Amino acid sequence: MPYLCAFYVSNSIMESYQECMVGDDYAEIMELFADRVKAQCVKVHGEQEKVDVPREKITADRCIPTFRCGDIVGKVMAVKPEALRPEYRSAEHQLILVTGGNGARERSFGSACYCITLYSGEHERWERYDLAGEVKPECLPEWAKERFAEIQKQEAAKAAPNQNQNKDMEVR
Repeated sequence: MPYLCAFYVSNSIMESYQECMVGDDYAEIMELFADRVKAQCVKVHGEQEKVDVPREKITADRCIPTFRCGDIVGKVMAVKPEALRPEYRSAEHQLILVTGGNGARERSFGSACYCITLYSGEHERWERYDLAGEVKPECLPEWAKERFAEIQKQEAAKAAPNQNQNKDMEVR
C-alpha cells in the first residue's frame, strides 16, 4: 500500500499538492512528515521571536460584537482566534483596520472586508463573519493605538493629492 507526504496549497482559485513523496515504506514517509513538521516549528519560533509587542490573544469579551457595529470602515476590528491557524492567534495577527469592501457596510449583501493589519501594515481580505468585533478602546493595546494613528496619517496623505487634483479640474 503506497503512502503519500505532500504540501497542500490552496488559494481562492485552485488547490494543489506540492513536493510530493510517495513510497511503500511507512516509516520513511512518516520520517519525512516529521522532518517537515519540525521545520515548520522552527520557522514559527523564528517568526514569534521577531515580534516586538506583547503576544496576547484578543477575545470576544474585549470587543463590541460585529452585528452591533454597523458600518465598520475606519474601525479597528479583531479577527476571531478560531479563524486563524493556532500559531497566529495573537494580537499582532488579529488586529486590523477595515478600509472597505461590501462586507464593511451595514446591511450589505457582500461579506468581503478589505483591511490593513495594524502590526505589519499588510493589506488583507477577511470575511465579515471572521471578525469578532470592534475592539473596545480601553482594551486596545498601546502599540496598536500608535500604529492605528500612523496608518490614519498615511491614508490621509494618500488621499490629499487626489483631493487637490479634483479641485484643479474644470468643467467646460
